[in-house]
This record gives sequence, structure tokens and C-alpha cells, in this order.
Amino acid sequence: MKKSFKIAMLTMLVSMIALAGCGAKGTDEQAAAGGKSEDGKLKPYKITLVYPGTAQKDLAVVQEEMSKYLTEKINATIELKPIEWGSWDDKTNLMKISNEPFDLMFTASWYYYPRDAAKGQYLELDDLMNQYGKDIPDVLGPDFIKGSRIGGKLYALPTKKEFGQGFGLLLSKKLVDKYKFDVNGVKSIEDVEKMLGTIKANEPGVTPIISRKFTNVWEAANYDNIIAHIAVARGSKEIKAIDKLEDPKYIDFYKRMNVWYKNGWFDKDILTSDTDQAMNMIKAGKGFAVASSLKPGKDKEMSLTSGTEVVQMETAGPFTTTGDAQGAMLGISRTSEDPARAMMFLNLLYTDKKLLNMLDWGVEGKHYVKKSENVIDYPEGVTADTQAYPSPGGWMFGNQFNSFLWANEDPQKWEQFQKFNDSAERSIILGFAFNQEPVKAEMAAIENVNKEFEASLGTGAVDAEKTIAKWKEKRDAAGFDKVKAEVDKQLQEWAAAQK
Repeated sequence: MKKSFKIAMLTMLVSMIALAGCGAKGTDEQAAAGGKSEDGKLKPYKITLVYPGTAQKDLAVVQEEMSKYLTEKINATIELKPIEWGSWDDKTNLMKISNEPFDLMFTASWYYYPRDAAKGQYLELDDLMNQYGKDIPDVLGPDFIKGSRIGGKLYALPTKKEFGQGFGLLLSKKLVDKYKFDVNGVKSIEDVEKMLGTIKANEPGVTPIISRKFTNVWEAANYDNIIAHIAVARGSKEIKAIDKLEDPKYIDFYKRMNVWYKNGWFDKDILTSDTDQAMNMIKAGKGFAVASSLKPGKDKEMSLTSGTEVVQMETAGPFTTTGDAQGAMLGISRTSEDPARAMMFLNLLYTDKKLLNMLDWGVEGKHYVKKSENVIDYPEGVTADTQAYPSPGGWMFGNQFNSFLWANEDPQKWEQFQKFNDSAERSIILGFAFNQEPVKAEMAAIENVNKEFEASLGTGAVDAEKTIAKWKEKRDAAGFDKVKAEVDKQLQEWAAAQK
């Protein structure tokens, strides 16, 4: 039995390898030919775009209009395939392991891009882009593309949107006006403390700051985090990783959070509260502030979605890391039957305003009406609650600087975004992505240790020095030194390759 089983398995493996080889060859040939027939014309092809989101009532209507337009442009139709966030992992993983044919899939640094690239899920794009996406490099610029590479290779293309993050707080406008707080310009942590102290002293029943997000925002503003609390400090002039748990600035910050906790500035649900809960508390007059990553107009955006007015205040200027550059991307699947056509479609998403705005907002006259060349609003009788094609999330697709603005948005929004992007400080290791494979066993053990200490430290409820000391001891026993050595090795190799 064992011998027969081994023979059967070997036969299956050989067949799979042969099929994989044939598939790869076919893909290469199609990419080179661009899906052309013998007379040199493009064959009809259906492009499948997979992304997270809820299928809208009029999804088929928009899909049909996009297909008509794409047929004229590149002889292609499109299948829009949104998958609910809650089932995204299970359904997309099944698509990948079952070799289901599809063309484009949303990915991101925070959503498995490095892992899937390492596994060969996405095709390398440089040659395809040079041949069928020639307009894309000029639209994105070198920094966006540099930040999207893994091991020097490009496996997905980023959305052109904000390039980096600003950092700070969203504050109740009502209370800002009442106490005449100055929110302009970057504020020091001492300035933030004065505001929180004022609210605590004068507004019984109002929580000064909600959720532990302030600790996340502070860390993201001060470090380019690589992995397992190994990071390069913002503003560093040399490519050198540090252990944050040994950084005096890090320890002092969490000692300060312990003081905030003792002052009663945090909400009682700090371990579980999030931005939605914070906005609900601010709306109910029971909260003052919540920390947030920032971009131009973030306060207006949050005011509209929450139904309560907030204003934003920077506590640190914008900063761009590899993770930020890879914050929203589209990759071409290894199972695509016409990668060249998928790249042609991507090229249009970066350059063709009509196509992008169909995907973002639907069909003109039905889902929106134009107020001017670049400003839109709902058609008469349609509201945000009754619209049949709520946007799937333009932040996932192409060149958002070509996306129409709504009548209630700042008409200078995209100019402000460009200034924001230009002003963002670039990390000295922009473009570096750590490969965990050599230390994945140690990383699994370290992640378990981190879960034991991260949350409680972030609440401010524990003694920072004692907690960090215990954390380091357990983490070191889990193999931290080996991980740190591997980070240093890969950083040195990456730095050498940049010269």
C-alpha cells in the first residue's frame, strides 16, 4: 500500500510540474503577443478584477458600461469581483491555491503583498509595464515605484494617492471652539497634554482621548518599523536597525502614557475601543479626541461619515515608508490568461479619466451628475442612502488624482495632496522589504510574546520600564537575536544594491 501510494503521489507531482511548466510558457507567450490573433488584432478577452468590498445593487450596470468602453480601447470586457472584507481571506486564499484563473487582485503591504510575492502569486511587472504600461512610470514617479519593489522586483502597482502618512488627532470642533484651542501647525506632545488636561478639568463626563491609537500613531510617526519592534529611527542618517525596546525615546514615551492613564485621560474601554467608537462618543458629547493617521481633508471626510464635526491637528509631519508606498496596490495573478491585456487595463486606470471614474463613481447621469468639469453630485432624488452604486473605494485603483470630486469636497483637494506628497519625509530605507522566511519559526514565537505585552503597554496601565524588561527577557528567549541578525544582514545587502 505504501509503495503504491508513493508511486501515485510521484505521478501526481510530475503531472503538476508539467502542467505548471506549460502554464508558465503559455503565459509568457501571451504576454509577449499581447493576446493578438494572426492578423495582428487583439482577441476579445475578459479581464477579472478582484477587490475587497460589497457588491453594489448596480454593479452589473457599471460593469456593462465599462466593458463597452474597454471593448473600444483594448477589445476587452471586465468582470468586477468584489469580495466582502469578512470573507476576503478565505475566498482569495482558495482562489490562489486552487489556481483559479483571474487577472488582477488588490493587495497591500498590510494585506499579504510581501508573502504572496515571495510565493510567486503575482507576476513580475517591469517588462510588462515597459511594453504595455508605458505611461505608468511618469504618472507614479520614481519614489512610488521604488517603494513598491520587493527584492528589487515589482510585483504590484500602487494607487497614486497620498504618499505617506501625516499623524495627529481628530478633535471635537465644538470643544475646540469653546476653549479656543489652536490646532494649526505641528503640536508638541506637551501642547496635546495641555488640551487633554483642560478637558479633564472642565468637562465632567467627557473622555479626553479615546482608544490606544495614540500609541500606534506615535510609533508610526517616529520609526520605520521593519519587524518585531526592529526599526530604523525616523531622521536616521545611516541605514541601521535598532531595537525599539532599548531606545530611551521609546521607553520615555510609554512612561508618559502611564502618567496619562493615571490622570484618567483614557477611556475605560481602551483595550477594545476603535475609531468608530471614538467618533460615536464625540458625536454624543462624551469624547474629545482620537488619534489618527492624517492626510489633507481627513477631518472633513470623517465629519461627513460620522455626522459630527471634527478638526484635525498634526502632531508630526508626513512620513513615507515602504509600507506606506505599498498601502494599496493591484497585482497581476500568475494565473492570468493574458497578462499583457491586464497591464493595458492598468495603464488606462492611471491615464484615462473616463474609465477610472466609471469604476469609482458609476455611470454619469444615473449615479452622479457633473457640476463642473471635475466636480460631481448626486442626481435629483438620489441621496447617499439611496444611491445604487456606492463607491467601491477609489483608494484601491489607479490614479486617484484623476478622480472626480464631490460638491462638498475641497476643490483644491488634489493640489493639497500633491503638496502633502512632496513634503513627506522619505524613510532612508524606502523600498526595503524584509523576507521573513529564514526566521519564520522564531517570528512565530516572538509574535506570541508580543501579544502578551503590546496591548497592556499601549493602554498606559502598566509600569513601562518593568513591563519592557519582562518583554525583552521573554522575547530574547524566543530567538530575537537571530531575527535581529537576519534583519541586519538583509539591510546591508539591500544598501549595497542601492549604490
